[in-house]
Amino acid sequence: MTTLADADKLAADIARSATMFNVVLVEPEIPPNTGNVIRLCANTGAQLHLIEPLGFPLEDARMRRAGLDYHEYATMRVHASWEAFLRDAQPDPARMFALTTRGSTPFAGLAFQPGDWFVFGSETRGLSEERRAWFPPSQRIRLPMRPDNRSLNLSNTVAVVVFEAWRQNGFEGGA
Repeated sequence: MTTLADADKLAADIARSATMFNVVLVEPEIPPNTGNVIRLCANTGAQLHLIEPLGFPLEDARMRRAGLDYHEYATMRVHASWEAFLRDAQPDPARMFALTTRGSTPFAGLAFQPGDWFVFGSETRGLSEERRAWFPPSQRIRLPMRPDNRSLNLSNTVAVVVFEAWRQNGFEGGA
């Protein structure tokens, strides 16, 4: 007999197998950035994971406006904490990449695979030291930018990473 827990695990396994990439926003703060990422995920087939606490309610009008009507096409899961995310989503730690201005691995030259997990911190704080330390140095990625600048916009960074990973995989599933 199939239990509800078995059915939930099966549904998660099916979603994971159909997902090109996974975008993880840890404690996002700015609604339009998250709305833009929702739209990006809908258009690329990426699954979005939001890790609470969020800096806004999911019903925020600014987030919905930025995502237009793409919310219904995006697969999004909200997790109460990092630990809940790890437990429920069961990402492969070897295929998780932290995007951080404090990253030690250059973005160019990395080979991404379907199912990879891209983890981004909040707009004002980035990933905490504890969260960065969870990743081996080879999986802490830094995008190139001018040396005197602090960081790139969160939704722009997500777009650069997802589209490069998708390009490397022949834009599988795209038209």
